[in-house]
Amino acid sequence: MEQLPPEFLTPGSSSFADFLAAHAPEQLPANRRLGGAGDPAGAAVDFPHGTTIVAASYADGVLLAADRRVTLGNGMIAHRDFEKVFPADEFSAVGIAGSTGMAEEMVRLLRLELEHYEKIETVPLSLEGKANRLGTLIRDNLGPAMQGLAVVPIFAGYDVRSGAARIYSYDITGGRAEEKGFGGTGSGSVYARGAMKKLYREGMSEDDAVTMAVQALYDAAEDDSATGGPDATRRIYPLVHTVTAEGCRRLDDARVAELSLAVLEGRRGRPDGPNAPLA
Repeated sequence: MEQLPPEFLTPGSSSFADFLAAHAPEQLPANRRLGGAGDPAGAAVDFPHGTTIVAASYADGVLLAADRRVTLGNGMIAHRDFEKVFPADEFSAVGIAGSTGMAEEMVRLLRLELEHYEKIETVPLSLEGKANRLGTLIRDNLGPAMQGLAVVPIFAGYDVRSGAARIYSYDITGGRAEEKGFGGTGSGSVYARGAMKKLYREGMSEDDAVTMAVQALYDAAEDDSATGGPDATRRIYPLVHTVTAEGCRRLDDARVAELSLAVLEGRRGRPDGPNAPLA
């Protein structure tokens, strides 16, 4: 019987990324050559980019919602129906903004990181530990990020140890910050956060939280050309994942469509959206 190579039998770190860095560094996304044969390194190329992602805690847990548009270059629409939110494991999810190819690969590597840790340590990584691992992956991508392949995700999960939902945002260097109540990333996030600031309430129901997220993405799409709002003509609506004590799940598309259509109908009479009560 053929034996495994020695590196697979030697005790080491519980990090899969560290294992690759030691034994197959060329497999890490940040170590791959960006250009093709004959292409100068660092040549200016337009890459598909995705925005906008929002996250919010509610009574049962936390949700991540994203528009579906991907742009190329100076505002060209590359895709209208792209998925930007993914489960990281049973109790966490990540929304990707930035270079779509690098972002998807980063999510796959994060999933492997979490699975590898649990296999080696026999227990799941803590929610804060998961957020730290994602920050490390972002920092390791700094070189490609400086060449236009930036990835700036938002991470959310349900902490089964404390019974609380938590949201983490990042900068391009992997710096991490915990958000209180809601957060966002991507080019339209500044407008989306402004909408959520006036609509967010602690202890919201799931339907109210999804409606708020759709309202926020609608406002972002009005002022940011890279963000796609709910599209009733093409039946393209935001992608929503929730994370609760029962785990991570993708919200039924029909339910998201129903809530999105209600938002569109409300905007007919009130184009700027609902007003927040004055305190």
